[in-house]
Amino acid sequence: MKKLIFVLTMISAFSVNVDAQSLYKTVRDGATKIVNNPNSSQANIDIAQFEITALNYLVAQVTKRGLAKSEYFYDSQAVNMKSFVDDCRYYALKGSKISAAKRKQAVECFKNASLNNPLFNDADKKSTQVYMRDANTETPFSLDTDWEKAYDEATKKIKYIIK
Repeated sequence: MKKLIFVLTMISAFSVNVDAQSLYKTVRDGATKIVNNPNSSQANIDIAQFEITALNYLVAQVTKRGLAKSEYFYDSQAVNMKSFVDDCRYYALKGSKISAAKRKQAVECFKNASLNNPLFNDADKKSTQVYMRDANTETPFSLDTDWEKAYDEATKKIKYIIK
């Protein structure tokens, strides 16, 4: 819970006008700025592109299925997706206090959490798991993910990996 509050605070700090827009839009706009910034590293662009794709997938599936979702739903999914990706990246790249084997386990933990928590149970695995099949991706996650549940699962399991 503290992590979620911290992330919400950080997102609002980077937003010019959080009150006038949703957190979903703030996360999406932040990722778009990274993609459009010529000074962004390729790794950061790839991560931001995944975030944009995941958020677009979310909206498209809600619309396609005729579901009624609140702004809270979109905000929660966006913030949890951002936290999920950032935490995985931290353990994969910057977790200097853990071994390479444990970093690999950490990435698998996040990857499995993504797979274990589908949001729509989309049968089109070829499309939803496109990032998972890319061996060079920074974001080996399914687009069909309930980011709130996946983040909760990963944060519980990661504690046992990084001990």
